[in-house]
Amino acid sequence: MTDRKDTLPTAAAPHTTLRIGNMVCPRCIMAVRALLAEEGYAQTDVTLGAATVEGVIPAGKIGSIRRRLEQIGFVLIDDPREELAERLRTAVIELARGGRMKHNLSEEIVRRMGHDYSSLSKLFSSVCGCTIERYFILQKIERAKELLQDSTLSLGEIAERLGYSSTAYLSAQFKSVEGRTPTDFRRDDTARRKPIDAV
Repeated sequence: MTDRKDTLPTAAAPHTTLRIGNMVCPRCIMAVRALLAEEGYAQTDVTLGAATVEGVIPAGKIGSIRRRLEQIGFVLIDDPREELAERLRTAVIELARGGRMKHNLSEEIVRRMGHDYSSLSKLFSSVCGCTIERYFILQKIERAKELLQDSTLSLGEIAERLGYSSTAYLSAQFKSVEGRTPTDFRRDDTARRKPIDAV
């Protein structure tokens, strides 16, 4: 007979998941992680749009976290519809900044979100005030502006990097959104970009 220690499975430690809007980049993750550590939650799992902490956060502490998040441009999301819209917004930003896609936009969205496109489209429009397609274009143009200002890439290289079929297509879309050509934008030393979460 061998010694065998019978152990009961331990219950998972309680945790709280916070849904956070306006998180769009790795610096956002770092900022939220630092804020939660300052609030006494060092053991956190932070991803774009969510933070999970060990334990249950008391209501008073939630209020403090909400205020501090708002001070640095984030928003604590309580409504499940808004949470889904925020996850969708984050997915669209990632797709817009990621270059050429394997599928068209609607197929990529369905694949990532696990919901039908029609309901996602209606939800996004009602919560965010524009269509998914329009938001995708605005994000791509904002990324083009970033590359025009911060790199020496040619317009053709930028078009390829962003998944445009041609330089002419990027130029036409850029002009329809910005009211000027990419070349004019690049030459303008006073040209301004928008933060990703303000697009």
